[in-house]
Amino acid sequence: MTADSSAEATPASPQYAEVAFPLRVAQTFTYRLPLALRDDARVGARLLVPFGRKLLTGYIVALHAELDPGVEVAVDEIKDAEELLDAEPLLTPEVLDITRWISDYYAAPWGEVLKAALPAGLNSSIDQILSVTPEGRDELARLSARHLTTAKARALHFIAGKTETTLRALAREIDESRAAKVARDLERAGWITFAHRPKSGSARAKRRKAARLLPPEEHRNGSARALTAAQHRIIEALLANGGEMLFAELLESAGASASTVQTLERRRVVEVFARDVRRDPLANAALPSTDEFTLTEPQSAALGEIEAALAGKSYAAFLLHGVTGSGKTEVYIRAMRAALKQGRTALMLVPEIALTPVFSRRLRAHFSDAVAIFHSSLTIGERFDEWSRLKRGEARVVIGTRSAVFAPVSDLGIIIVDEEHEASYRQQETPYYNGRDTAVVRALKERAVVVLGSATPSLESFHNASGGKYRYLRLPHRIGDLGMAHAEMIDMREVFKESGRHQVFSDQLLAAVEETHARGEQSIILLNRRGYSSFVLCRSCGERIQCPQCDVTLTFHRGDNCLICHYCGHRAPTPSQCPACRGQFIYFIGEGTEQIEEILRKRFPTLRIARLDRDTTSRRNLYEHAILRFAAGELDMLVGTQMIAKGHDFPNVTLVGVVSVDAGLALPDFRAAERAFQLITQVAGRAGRGELAGRVLIQTFHPEHYALRHARAQDYEGFYQEEIRYRKNLSYPPFVALASLLVHGEDLTRVQASAAGLRRALDKANTDRSCRILGPAPAPLSRLRGEHRIQILLKSRSRPRMRAVLDVALADAEATRECDLRAVNVEIDPVNLM
Repeated sequence: MTADSSAEATPASPQYAEVAFPLRVAQTFTYRLPLALRDDARVGARLLVPFGRKLLTGYIVALHAELDPGVEVAVDEIKDAEELLDAEPLLTPEVLDITRWISDYYAAPWGEVLKAALPAGLNSSIDQILSVTPEGRDELARLSARHLTTAKARALHFIAGKTETTLRALAREIDESRAAKVARDLERAGWITFAHRPKSGSARAKRRKAARLLPPEEHRNGSARALTAAQHRIIEALLANGGEMLFAELLESAGASASTVQTLERRRVVEVFARDVRRDPLANAALPSTDEFTLTEPQSAALGEIEAALAGKSYAAFLLHGVTGSGKTEVYIRAMRAALKQGRTALMLVPEIALTPVFSRRLRAHFSDAVAIFHSSLTIGERFDEWSRLKRGEARVVIGTRSAVFAPVSDLGIIIVDEEHEASYRQQETPYYNGRDTAVVRALKERAVVVLGSATPSLESFHNASGGKYRYLRLPHRIGDLGMAHAEMIDMREVFKESGRHQVFSDQLLAAVEETHARGEQSIILLNRRGYSSFVLCRSCGERIQCPQCDVTLTFHRGDNCLICHYCGHRAPTPSQCPACRGQFIYFIGEGTEQIEEILRKRFPTLRIARLDRDTTSRRNLYEHAILRFAAGELDMLVGTQMIAKGHDFPNVTLVGVVSVDAGLALPDFRAAERAFQLITQVAGRAGRGELAGRVLIQTFHPEHYALRHARAQDYEGFYQEEIRYRKNLSYPPFVALASLLVHGEDLTRVQASAAGLRRALDKANTDRSCRILGPAPAPLSRLRGEHRIQILLKSRSRPRMRAVLDVALADAEATRECDLRAVNVEIDPVNLM
């Protein structure tokens, strides 16, 4: 659909498109629609337009018959759009609405949010394809005699020498700054043509050769002649499979050759065509049973309230607070089934990709092919197919991670947010948004029900439930009246006092491992730190070996025999001497999961052990494979980080050992205690979920810490009461709104100047002192990926006032050039202040 000025526009056709770009710019831009595009242009479609000296893909967010009175640009300065890229809009009205809210609430550029809402393959950029015309070849022949001296002549010669080429390749051949203008001049002269094509890697439907029977009237004359035996087998195979089969499968089934089908095609008996083939992420997955069982009274009560809200077809938000093993998932599934019975759709969010195999299989077992999966670990093709099924309405249930909140479903009935407390629902790069909170707002906008589920709700969600913003549902006991695992604290100070040396494992925990496996039971060992040793120290000069790009020490990974930065991925060889003083006394300090696994394998050589962390599960399906083996009893022990702490039901696990959580408690973040409590409570919930009693052993140098005391007792309410007092006294969420402004860049002097300028703008905007402004100060991670980082925090008891101060200050800082806003990350409601 390229521009063509010869077409006639109807009076109702829009003349202008408002376009958002996936760039760090807050505003949208207005473009004139050529006549040929006006009838087909739709809000939510992609549009190719000139932006500066480039052609960019943007998203149409509004169409106007006339220029809006607020548009300040002159009519003759408005540029024409080049090409409409979609026959049907990619972005549904519901997705446009929720992305607009994210842009407004989180101070994020709308175009960047729209990009995040689409599968990666649909956001690929466009290649500009250049081809020479016959007139261009004639001109080139005339030019040859005069030598190829001008830029136009050299460009035409380069393009003519290839079947087709790209503008990017032309820019490498001639002066890059002039390539676009030269190409346009050649096009206007009629010597080359321009076309546009998505770059390789773009998402598209997978097509395979297929064959189908034509209706009898199509081949009555051609089929009068006798059919051979092979031709009969082809027709019989097609009839047995609904009249249509993939070509390769047809030949195999009928035991015939391709020439047999080609003969039938010539006689108009069959038709050969290309068919879209779905790439199903669960194509070969074994599905669990779907046996129904009687709900407990608390489950029935919770489900009843959710179903009543669904029947009312209006917004309702629930916090489902259920201890580990209380049957929250069964409530989720039955609530989703109730929404589907109303003809509506259902959406389920999980915090980690690692949890999707378990839940997706369970949902597929209950809802068959109505389930679509939505997360970044799928291939580009799988993501495109699942997204397409949702958009066409072929799938009515979607499960996925944070980005699934943008699923293109309509008539949404219910959203489930499992493990709603997890920080991974927060996007850690621009655009910064919280998937859980976005789910709540999407439910509100679409008059749907949202259920936030957790054994350890976030303080904000429990506070909302306590204040009546959410309805509170409680599942206080495990299914079958099973008791919670018995938890014990092991004081590592006493262990050190008795042994006189550092011990990774206490004798008590090692003895428990031995006893557990002597009974044929399974265990889980948690340490939320990967690698072999957490840092490397020179004992001669005290130098720690740091990442050259980040303000962190490098972690030793024995399997790779190298030092790795867990923030930027930098790798360095393991040193034999100190890089600072050339000393020979290199000391490896601290433990990670790699070392824990090694110690346990040496101590218990007959145990079948698997380690699960980001190092061992980087390849697709490795995590899923290990979890399924553990569930089948093919492994005795899992060693890993927080990814093994939640969402799994292993009835034969009777021991959970927590090696240490002390490092997490020491982080300079006001949520450190909450995260430690949640992690221990969640991993403790993996023990004793079957008929056998469970035991949890927690090693710590701080057994008196309130987070650990309440986690040992599985006492959420007790922890909440202590933590909420601390938050209130120090003015932290949920009692104040919080914003983080992070100024970053490679030049420290410029970063400091920008941060100081931003602080002045904030002070100027904060006329009524409704905001408390902290900083600028170096961020806890003061250097990351080669950039210095300086942080400013805003606190206010009035969220609207905080946003007003922030918006005025940012606009002022940009207008006065006190600060380059492209080097400022604005986070509203940050969950990580590192």
